[in-house]
Amino acid sequence: MEPPAAKRRCTAVSSAPATRDGSLRHGQKCRVESLLDLSAKRVAESWAFEQVEERFSRIPEPVQKRIVFWSFPRSEREICMYSSLSCQGPEVDREGGIPFQKGGKLLETPGAVSRVLQVGFHLSGTVREPASQGEPERVFRVSISFDRCKITSVTCSCGNRDIFYCGHVVALSLHRIRWAGQVELRLPISETLSQMNRDQLQKFVQYLISEHHTQVLPTAQRLADDILQLGSEINRLNGAPDPTAGAGIQDENCWHLDEEQVLQQVKQLLSNGGYYGAGKQLQSMFNKVREMLRMRDSNGARMLTLMTEQFMEDPRLALWRQQGTGMTDKCRQLWDELGALWVCVVLNPHAKPEERASWLQLLTKWNRLDVCPLEEGNYISETPGSSEPSLRHSQALGGAVRQTVFGRAIRCWDLHWRDPHLQRILRGDTCTPGSQGALLKRDHAEKTLTFDPQGRPVWLGEQLPTACARVDALRSHGYSKEALRLAGAVVHTLRLQRRHQLETFKQQKKELLQKGVTSISNPEGWVGHPLDPIGCLVRTFLEACRSEEDGPLPYSELGCELKKPVYSHTPLPSSPPGSGESYFMLALEVALCGLGQQRAMPEGLYAQDKVVRAEEQLISLLADIPLEDRLGQLLRRQTQLLLEGGPFSGLGELVHRESVPMHTFARFLFSSLLPIDPELAYKVSLRAMRLPVLESQFQHADLLPLNPLDLVVTNRFPRWFILGHLETRQCELASTMLTAAKGDPKWLRTVLGSIQQNIHSPALLFKLAQDACKAATPPSSAPDLTLLNVALELGLQVMRMTLNTLNWRRREMVRWLVSCTTEIGMGALISVMQGWYALFTPVEATSLVALTATSHATVLRLGLDYAQREELGGCARTLALQCAMKDPQNCALPALTLCEKDHGAFEAAYQIVLDSTATGMGHAHLFTIARYMEHRGLPLRAYKLAKLALSHLSISYNQDTHPAVNDVLWACSLSHSLGKNELAALVPLVIKSVQCAPVLSDILRRWSLPPLPGRRNSGKGLLSSGSDGSKTPLCQMLEAAIGAYVNTTHSRLTHISPRHYGEFIEFLGKARDTFLMAPDGHIQFGQFIENLKQTYKGKKKLMLLVRERFG
Repeated sequence: MEPPAAKRRCTAVSSAPATRDGSLRHGQKCRVESLLDLSAKRVAESWAFEQVEERFSRIPEPVQKRIVFWSFPRSEREICMYSSLSCQGPEVDREGGIPFQKGGKLLETPGAVSRVLQVGFHLSGTVREPASQGEPERVFRVSISFDRCKITSVTCSCGNRDIFYCGHVVALSLHRIRWAGQVELRLPISETLSQMNRDQLQKFVQYLISEHHTQVLPTAQRLADDILQLGSEINRLNGAPDPTAGAGIQDENCWHLDEEQVLQQVKQLLSNGGYYGAGKQLQSMFNKVREMLRMRDSNGARMLTLMTEQFMEDPRLALWRQQGTGMTDKCRQLWDELGALWVCVVLNPHAKPEERASWLQLLTKWNRLDVCPLEEGNYISETPGSSEPSLRHSQALGGAVRQTVFGRAIRCWDLHWRDPHLQRILRGDTCTPGSQGALLKRDHAEKTLTFDPQGRPVWLGEQLPTACARVDALRSHGYSKEALRLAGAVVHTLRLQRRHQLETFKQQKKELLQKGVTSISNPEGWVGHPLDPIGCLVRTFLEACRSEEDGPLPYSELGCELKKPVYSHTPLPSSPPGSGESYFMLALEVALCGLGQQRAMPEGLYAQDKVVRAEEQLISLLADIPLEDRLGQLLRRQTQLLLEGGPFSGLGELVHRESVPMHTFARFLFSSLLPIDPELAYKVSLRAMRLPVLESQFQHADLLPLNPLDLVVTNRFPRWFILGHLETRQCELASTMLTAAKGDPKWLRTVLGSIQQNIHSPALLFKLAQDACKAATPPSSAPDLTLLNVALELGLQVMRMTLNTLNWRRREMVRWLVSCTTEIGMGALISVMQGWYALFTPVEATSLVALTATSHATVLRLGLDYAQREELGGCARTLALQCAMKDPQNCALPALTLCEKDHGAFEAAYQIVLDSTATGMGHAHLFTIARYMEHRGLPLRAYKLAKLALSHLSISYNQDTHPAVNDVLWACSLSHSLGKNELAALVPLVIKSVQCAPVLSDILRRWSLPPLPGRRNSGKGLLSSGSDGSKTPLCQMLEAAIGAYVNTTHSRLTHISPRHYGEFIEFLGKARDTFLMAPDGHIQFGQFIENLKQTYKGKKKLMLLVRERFG
């Protein structure tokens, strides 16, 4: 592909010192340039010097010198473009600066650039880099070749290998631009040689060889041999090459761009794609392409081609396709930018047919590759659980064609700029209402409207995204005025269409409202669209509103931080006199129109995320616009139109269930309109609060195009991958309204009703309640009770919603609700406790609500007197008894604790505990309550509860680590301390409940110990028989323990393994200790051991161990 000549006009400078943009320095008088200089400039920038030599047989030396003089680039901006990426932050300057800054600093050092010589179209010089930070002074030799105001090649001894020129090349170039008159100028060396005779030429060559014999002697000898050989190739050609004579007619005329370095750097950055800096640098390279296109530099398309080739060779593309995974968000955004840039390149209004054909060939080749990314950024359907390729998925959705990132650029190849009406728009032609008929007749064959009723041009030939792609292409190629005119025509078209849509809706409004359904007439939304039509229009208009001094940053200040843009009203040339319409107003109008458009939520995670991101970026752009009177009135009118816009507006009365919510946009409108028109601000925000996709009851409405999967898929919520994000934005809108409505009961109640109707997430409702409570209780002023009550109502709704569901924040929610209720007052606290069954579980009500409400901190916070404290305590006790009846197992103990100070309530709680034993209260809870009773000084009640607990307990022979063992030991100790009768009554229960021998023997040992001080009983005589011959309680316990040991022994021997022999011997040792507690225990144990030896004599090794230990 042959890059075209750059179509730009360089800024003229005189030979006097000039500023960086080529203008004369301050205080210097501008002189009128001669006709020779004016002519030489035109020739120098348009004609190759060979063409000049062929056209004219003899060119005077002064004319040649002026052409050579003016052939060097004259604008520092062009030097900067090839010596830096886009604007970088101040941290770059601290690290040494970008090459352009470095070159500028070198030039400011006296004597840094020296020995500058221009020979024809070749500039050379020496650049001295001063010593710094322990580095010695270094000297670099720089040479630059140029042609037709473009640098065609550079060489520097520093060995720089980068896409852009090094600082030394920049320093020499700036020296030539700023002090051109001080540079020694010579004609091309061939002109000088032609003036020499034979002796002079021989002397010249010999001196040259002598000066550089180590470098050029072999080459000189080879050339001499070739020349002396009559039939050699060098003798068959006329003339000789001259590197200082400029380019030939057929030579490519473009700026020097190191293609190999472009490919290498893009490859390296893509390999580091996981790092933030790599993506940022690639984006800077895309910005550099846009900068080149804007300067109409043919290297823009050339550099984009090189980058695209390297992108397509990224090995991750094949890996992602093979694994069926999606690419990262950073990569997706870079591919989006790549596709958008190709649309701009293809739509270049002055591209040559052969260029467009070559671009189409490249795009088609890339588009056919299997690894070419799709426009939605993924190779597969992003529906959870799906593994089918996106092609099959798109076919299931109605046969949609596979769309790659290059698809739109390929389709743009069919677009042209030859349409007569389009040409009139770009020229800025307008039509007065009286002469409109003639133009309509002229355009009758087109069958389209060309002007609106006010005589302003409209462009109805294409969809909005396509028309805006033309605008972006014009802007990108430096045709700002034409882009502005076409953008204005697009807005006039948009107004006509909106007017027609509104009229149509008014005719059908009654029918639509009765049906309660609507449709989405626009299958592609404008915000989040791959071509970004709304963003393109807004930036085009805002660019026209920026003052000259606030325009693009001067290249000398690239290291400075970006300033906030300052806009001013620039009137429209086509606007009626006195209308006050400006590009500033158009920017706001088109942004509001695009953001308010009702559009379908696209398929896929990336497409949905892109919609949200584009909306937020557009709103942040609008946030920089100060809303003075004119813009405020425009905002009101456009908001009102959106509210009345019917199915074409996302803020209309009816919206489709699948339409994109308007929460973020409405929040911006609310904040902007609140100081101007509060009524309208609340109206639009309340309208936008809805989130129809979450409504369970809805009627199906037609969505164009109809998705056939609707008939099969009943639950479509998984399609909305960003639903959580949207719900958060809905919550933020509600929070903004609640905070703003503080002190206004009417709006607070209205907003509360909307929240309760539209927000379905308990977590978000809880956040709203917290925000409202925080806003209602500022630290430095009295609380707002109305807003506090709103917070309480939201909190109560959260309690009801999460009552029967699992929520890990439930405990936090309950504590917050009690705290909020306390802020309101005692009445609210009592009301919440009285209605606890609809809000809390019994455990929450007793352990959190009632205890907190009756705490000392709450009493002090509310400043209650004695009667109020009693009333509050009575309410808490009633709650506790109700909870204990509903859930005695978990609430009986908290109820007893709350009722301690009221005898009647305490007795009622105790009776609930007794009654609940029949309905299944577990032994653990009964033991806990029994211990509580003992702690309260009620041992008989504790004893009674312990007996009830034992009746529910069962500990088998191998459960010596059962959690209730300590409770059993405690119950036995309690009964022992109460007396023989209590002990006698407890022992049968223990024997029945506990079959574990070690536990029973442990109880026996504890009872055999001396009595504790204050105990009324001891173990003395407990192991002897009674006077009537009956067995004492502990004799019964001893017999049970011995029997348990015997049974456990036989049970363990049934399935014992050799590795458990040692443990078994230790067990028998404990059994012997228990046997010996009986009067004839040693005899019984001996008989028991003999029985084991006879019964299990087959286990010889084990019996040998038994015999060694026990005889």
